[in-house]
Amino acid sequence: MQDKMKRNIHIKKIFVVCLVLILQLQQGFAQDLRFSQYFNSPLSINPANTGFLPSSDYRLGAHYREQWASVPVPYKTMSIYGDFQFMRNLIPSGWMGLGGLILQDVAGSGSLTSTKAYASLAYHQMIGSSSLLSAGFNLGLATKRINASALRFGDQWDGKFFSRPTSEILLNNSVGYFDLQAGLNYSFFPTDNLYFHGGFSMHHLNKPRESFFQQSNGVDNRIPVRSIAFLDAMVKVNDFVIVSPGVYYTKQGTASEFVGGLHLNYNLTGDGKQQLIAGVYTRPGDAIIPMIGYQWRSFKFTFSYDATTSGLQSFNGGRGATEMYMQYDGMYTLMYANKQSFCPAF
Repeated sequence: MQDKMKRNIHIKKIFVVCLVLILQLQQGFAQDLRFSQYFNSPLSINPANTGFLPSSDYRLGAHYREQWASVPVPYKTMSIYGDFQFMRNLIPSGWMGLGGLILQDVAGSGSLTSTKAYASLAYHQMIGSSSLLSAGFNLGLATKRINASALRFGDQWDGKFFSRPTSEILLNNSVGYFDLQAGLNYSFFPTDNLYFHGGFSMHHLNKPRESFFQQSNGVDNRIPVRSIAFLDAMVKVNDFVIVSPGVYYTKQGTASEFVGGLHLNYNLTGDGKQQLIAGVYTRPGDAIIPMIGYQWRSFKFTFSYDATTSGLQSFNGGRGATEMYMQYDGMYTLMYANKQSFCPAF
């Protein structure tokens, strides 16, 4: 009896994964890649963040997310990026930022793979002594590939197995398109202990078409424009604690997402060279997201865990996603060794 129950649960998990893949294909588009640690994915949420480096001149970052670990083959999302500042000596009270971003998402056993590569450019201009306005855009190439032999469609389900033939016909096993994003940011830092940073961006401004199926009358397979808004803050409580609250909202088509919470940096050594990072965020109605991390000089590592709170608990056992992030910040030692940060720092 127990073996039969386990087998039924296993089949249900596989069915859910297959159903998600099928819905993504038949809708003509999938929702964009996302990270719970949105604040650690600056170039993907807003190209105006390119070169926005309050306490460094360049940075490198890598992100990894594994979702639904309890199903046979979990979803995996990865990104790497880098950006830097330039023209600081040529633009009065301003500078330019240049960067690059690569994103990849693998759904199921390689059945659906999405890869995106972007180049981004931003302009940053001080407004007085306590404000900064930033504008940026990125342009990239996106590809999506499907392993048709690994797919199982809804009309193949016979109640026990996917054994029936399917009437679905894929026109292509891969699609590719150019993609365009643009955004604005505003930062306000009235004192050395207080800092605000907010922005708004729009993605897929060119509304590219993305579908493996033949164009049908009345079916719009263009990717809907995605809008993203965020607001973060940093408050230096004392010489040992900096608190960073933040909220994030995105909408694409009929889908939307809200993430909010805070984390704090604790000064372990007194000079800020070693910091403990801890916090908690929430995606209401979906997940609670605790986070922990460690920073040593210019290196930072954070880990978060999405604990499912929605009805999907019965399928994933509450194990929504794990997420890891690594970052390195650097300075142009010979050029800007004495650069001052306008964010709270230890």
